[in-house]
This record gives sequence, structure tokens and C-alpha cells, in this order.
Amino acid sequence: MMKNSLYIVLFVLFAFALKTQAQTSSNGTTLYKVPVIVYKGDTIPCITLRTVYVYPELHFKNKRQRRYYNKLVRDVKKTLPIAKEVNRAVIETYEYLMTLPDEEARNRHIKRVEKGLKEQYTPRMKKLTFAQGKLLIKLINRECNQSSFQLVKAFMGPFKAGFYQTFAALFGASLKKEYHPEDEDKLTERVVVLVENGQL
Repeated sequence: MMKNSLYIVLFVLFAFALKTQAQTSSNGTTLYKVPVIVYKGDTIPCITLRTVYVYPELHFKNKRQRRYYNKLVRDVKKTLPIAKEVNRAVIETYEYLMTLPDEEARNRHIKRVEKGLKEQYTPRMKKLTFAQGKLLIKLINRECNQSSFQLVKAFMGPFKAGFYQTFAALFGASLKKEYHPEDEDKLTERVVVLVENGQL
């Protein structure tokens, strides 16, 4: 049953890909422009489809577990785009810093970036719940391969990193929290992958 469903999905995606590239010739015939490969002298249409992730069906023991899962999906959808933006900002900032001539110029740029990030993200951060904030810290670790603490320390120095870590600790959070997709964050990783792929 699942195998048949997968074939139907692949067929629909294939048909959609063809339809989006349809052209009409001068005599009214519909033509489809697609990539091709030559295999043993035969020209075959070749379309690369995105990966479709298939996980075992989730079974919830009670309504509380189902509510937790639904909340996790909502929270990932809200925080994952921010984590990806942070990753892009880190990469862009690092690349730009490498073009600056000296430490003084880098420090001035870091201060401008810090100010800009505060102005841009403070209103959005205020709208996050405590649980979403903790999830964001983990997702930043997933996207950047570094903890939030390491990022702050690298760009703003150990003093500010320590200050922000202490501030987070007052609310029961930690900027040093890491993401473990094979262990405690297995369910989160499943949701993230499905959200990234447009399946959730």
C-alpha cells in the first residue's frame, strides 16, 4: 500500500514538473522541455526529484503526547527560520571581517552588527515563548555547528559571552546547550527535516 502511494506521489511530481515546462508549438502541439540522458543509444527524459523522507508512523500514548508533538511542530516552524538567518548572518559577518585590514576595524564592524541584530531581532525574540527560546538555542547549534555561547565568544569576546550566559541562566536556559539529533533531540530532528522539505 505504502509502495503504491509512493509511486503515485512520484508520478504526480513528475507530471507537475513536465506541466511547468510545457510549451505550445506553432501548429498547436504541446511540447515539454526536460533534461535528457542518453542510455545505450536511447534518449531518456531525466528529472531529479527532491528527496521524500518517510518515517515510521508516530503512535501517541495519550493526548498529552499528541499535544507535545503538535506544539513541537509549531515551535520548529517559528524558530527554524530564525536559526537559518543567524547562520547566514554569521557566515556573511565572518567573510566580511576577513576583508577588514585590522583588529580595530573588525571591532567597529562587530559593534555595528551587534546593534543591527538587536534592532532587528529584539521584537521577534520578545514574541517567543520560553520553550521556543530554548529550542532556538539548540537549532542555532544545529545550523551553525557551534553553540550560541561559542558564537558570541568568537565575535564579541569571552566577557560578553559570559554575561549573556549568566543572563540566560537566570531564566533556566543555557547558551552552551547543544543539539543531539541521534539522542535527546531525535523527535525534533524528524520534525526539522520534514519542515525543511515541505512535508510538514
